[in-house]
Amino acid sequence: MSTTVSAINPVALSKRLDRAAAAAASAGVDALLMAPGSDLRYLLGAGGGSFERLTCLVVPADGSPTLVVPRLEAPGYDPVPIGELGIELATWVDGEDPYGLVASVVGKPAKVAVGDMMVALHVLGLRGALPDAEQVLAGPIVRELRMRKDAEEVAALRAAGAAIDRVHARMGEFLRVGRTEAEVGADIADAIVEEGHSVAEFVIVGSGPNGASPHHSLSDRVIEDGDVVVIDIGGPVPEGYCSDSTRTYVMGEPRDTDVSKTYAVLQAAQQAAVDAVRPGVRAQDIDAAARQVIADAGLGEYFIHRTGHGIGLDVHEHPYIVGGNDMPLEPGMAFSVEPGIYQPGRWGARIEDIVVVTEDGVEPLNTRPHDLVSLPTR
Repeated sequence: MSTTVSAINPVALSKRLDRAAAAAASAGVDALLMAPGSDLRYLLGAGGGSFERLTCLVVPADGSPTLVVPRLEAPGYDPVPIGELGIELATWVDGEDPYGLVASVVGKPAKVAVGDMMVALHVLGLRGALPDAEQVLAGPIVRELRMRKDAEEVAALRAAGAAIDRVHARMGEFLRVGRTEAEVGADIADAIVEEGHSVAEFVIVGSGPNGASPHHSLSDRVIEDGDVVVIDIGGPVPEGYCSDSTRTYVMGEPRDTDVSKTYAVLQAAQQAAVDAVRPGVRAQDIDAAARQVIADAGLGEYFIHRTGHGIGLDVHEHPYIVGGNDMPLEPGMAFSVEPGIYQPGRWGARIEDIVVVTEDGVEPLNTRPHDLVSLPTR
């Protein structure tokens, strides 16, 4: 088991645990049962990494939290200030019943909320140990806490944005005619780590017609003169917070005659969406700001995904910047703004920045230019 620990001060973690307990009480839930993953890392400073052996942070609506953990994995949580946070530690060994241990901690609850990413093995085990308790998802409760980043979280996201910007600044080292997408992607992945990330979470190199597939990853396609190439990259920095940034490049002069005009529309759409971000504006209005520019240019059918997603300890989290989401934006919310235009079988383009809502507007966390970058072919 590998436990990654965030460099977050105990005072911040204590406040998070208190807010989680209060949120559980407000939702009519007797206890949150959190499994290893990003929610656990948010509340505890350590994400864990168990599968068949149950690790579960019990956060009661009233009372002290308890970390139920296999004894052999307990040392992985030594860096966590368990005592300072007022958390009880309950360990178990193989052959004992961890679900019964959780039941003994929570008593006779009427309703418990299990972490969204808890595996079915443990969900069903807890259901058997707490047969009279209604089970609901903890996600709707915890996401309300995680959506609004504090100053430390914004600082970590800012550092992640700067780190991925440094990788984009080096793209001329990797992206060259005659190389395959896979070869370019391998070099980019190394650079992501070199520039300050813990790992390269994802690398998209979509060249030529592959750029028209938003979630294309890597292939053996050889990059050609005149190709438009979409580069979407990101990953977590040591604090656990993620980067995610897309820029579009062209090898020499674009092969297709409509590239410059179409890309100008995309650039205007992305800027319109960023300019619309401020407290009180609905998430769907940011999506509409980008979508309207592209639709007015007659290209609406080629913008085939939402404008953005929240980001933090997960690359994709709430809030989602999409039509139908009438949630008002609040200071501390961080998300991507990434409209794209995709011409099937021909080429595609996307521009993506991470932004954070401030008290009176918006702060972009990526600062690389948005222009279509032409790279030399020789």
